[in-house]
Amino acid sequence: MTGSEAGGRPDGVLIALVGPTAVGKTALSLELAERFDGEIVSADSMQVYRGMDIGTAKATPEERARIRHHLIDVADPRERYSVARYQREALAAIRDIRARGKVPFLVGGTGLYVNAVVYYPQYRFAPGSPGALRRRLVERARREGAHALWQELSIRAPEVARRIPANDVRRIVRALEMLAGEGAGLLPNAPPPERKSPFHLLMIGLTMRREALYRAIEARVEAQIAAGLLDEVRRLLAAGVPPEATALQALGYKELLGVIRGEESLEAAVARIKRRTRQYAKRQLTWFRRLPDIEWVPWDEDVRPDSRPKIFARVAGHLAADGESL
Repeated sequence: MTGSEAGGRPDGVLIALVGPTAVGKTALSLELAERFDGEIVSADSMQVYRGMDIGTAKATPEERARIRHHLIDVADPRERYSVARYQREALAAIRDIRARGKVPFLVGGTGLYVNAVVYYPQYRFAPGSPGALRRRLVERARREGAHALWQELSIRAPEVARRIPANDVRRIVRALEMLAGEGAGLLPNAPPPERKSPFHLLMIGLTMRREALYRAIEARVEAQIAAGLLDEVRRLLAAGVPPEATALQALGYKELLGVIRGEESLEAAVARIKRRTRQYAKRQLTWFRRLPDIEWVPWDEDVRPDSRPKIFARVAGHLAADGESL
């Protein structure tokens, strides 16, 4: 047994495929996993929830039949799924994949989830009792207003506070929890320290010209609406998922709650989903571009015939260097 195995660390080879929403990660990951005898570990904070298939753009049942996927449909949408739980379960999945002689592919666009896996020794979580502190902070926000908490955050972590709206209670509370040592060891949006992955890591980032990415985002939203996203939100509510649940704060779900309540037209909600998804894609790119390990590859339609064989060759070379059979 190696030292890393004795310590419970999976180490070994890990291929990560990241990038903004709608760039084309899912389709490429299926091709890669088929070619290199791999399995996919999802790194998407909303695909963990059952019953949220359309709006989170999960791999279809047919695609999951082709390639085994992990960390999809592992949580009830009424519960709060934490990054600490994701880290534990994703690392366990990677250990399991490697133990069966296959290649793990970490695929997704949730930056915190990706970081918590590929740099996991630097993302530690205190056991503590975060619920008690969270309740106190939420109660303070109710009594004193969100701005009072934001002012405290701006004194203790000004770089973080500048990136969080003064009325965003959920994110302010989360940041204050982390400062108290009851969350991830690194604050969201804080400047990242120098990192070293315990894996033999290859991290590929897909990128696309902004106007092309925005067109892809808008086409995806239209397709999701046509596929029945509004009915999917109705089913979640009918199943007892409260509107304030973390799951229903997801892009495409939160905006449709107003339509169901009769407060907004579907047309207006769809326009807002598109706008917010474009904004989210920009934030994803900002997050990932801070990571020095990512090798960026253009993935516009017109360059894919050239980019695809380069990616496959890069993965093959990385696995050969690790001693994996190809």
